[in-house]
This record gives sequence, structure tokens and C-alpha cells, in this order.
Amino acid sequence: MKIGGKIKQFRQKAALTQEELADRCELTKGYISQLENDNTNPSIATLEDIVNALGASLSDLFSEDCPPEVVFKAENVCVKQNEGYSTTWLISNSTINEMEPILAEIKPDCSTDPDVPHEGEEFGYVLEGKITVVVGKNTYKCSKGDSFYFKSEKTHYMINKGAKTAKILWISSPPNF
Repeated sequence: MKIGGKIKQFRQKAALTQEELADRCELTKGYISQLENDNTNPSIATLEDIVNALGASLSDLFSEDCPPEVVFKAENVCVKQNEGYSTTWLISNSTINEMEPILAEIKPDCSTDPDVPHEGEEFGYVLEGKITVVVGKNTYKCSKGDSFYFKSEKTHYMINKGAKTAKILWISSPPNF
């Protein structure tokens, strides 16, 4: 069965490049290209990783008409470990929705990578710890229970200067992570 075209459709609908999809699935851009051109066949586990990163399911891939997913199970989240922080995509199809909720966990004395200016808005709620939110040249201190909201028109990131890991529910609209 040829599935490459459908994967490419899902990727384009999610506004992801081959490289971005490969990064989310810990694959290479070349592998994604081969897959989209039906030059290779993925394992079921790899295929599940790919469709989850694209906000789809295996049934979406193999059927024409499926009802939208409403409940998202904890075992299906996508986690990316970075140096000093991790990003957990809480909703598998968030890249095709209006919002993209993630859970950011920042280790002590670490920060997220700067996010370049883009169209949209950001919202965050500090679940644990203390952080500094940097938006352009301004900094804002937030503690557990605090929230923040800003337009994404300036470079922005978070810093954890505290002694314990900070956890932040972060929602980007439109999806950008």
C-alpha cells in the first residue's frame, strides 16, 4: 500500500517541513523524503510516531473519513529532550488546530531556546517552580500559579534560575513548536 502521499498531505496540512517532522520523530529528513515518495516502508512503530507528530492516527492514514479525536491519552504524547529542558506535545494533532498546548520542563539554571518572532500569541501557566519570561528586551518573573500572555512578535524564551525544575503549561496560537 502506498502511504507516502497521504503522509505528505498530513505534513503539509500541519505546516511542517520534512526536517521539522524528522526532528519531532528523531528521524532524518532523507528518510521522510524517501517515505513520502514511497521509496521505503516504515515499521509500525515509526509510522505511529510520524502520524502522532502530524496530529493524526493510523486510522486517519488508512481511511478517508474519521471523526476528530477528542481524548488524547498520556501514552501518546510526543516528548523532545533538549539540553536543559524538555517539550511535551500534549495533543497529538495540535499542529493542525488553532492552539498547540505543550508542557515545558526547564531544569535549574537552564533556559529554553529563543523562539524567533512569528505571527500569533503565547499563553503560559506556571505549574511548578519559578521562571523568568523574556520577551524582546523585557523580563517578567513568574512563580507557581502565575500566568503570562503576549503577542509572539518579539524573540521570546523562558529561564529557570531556581533550584528545582520548573513546569509550565504553554499554549501557542497558531501552533509554532
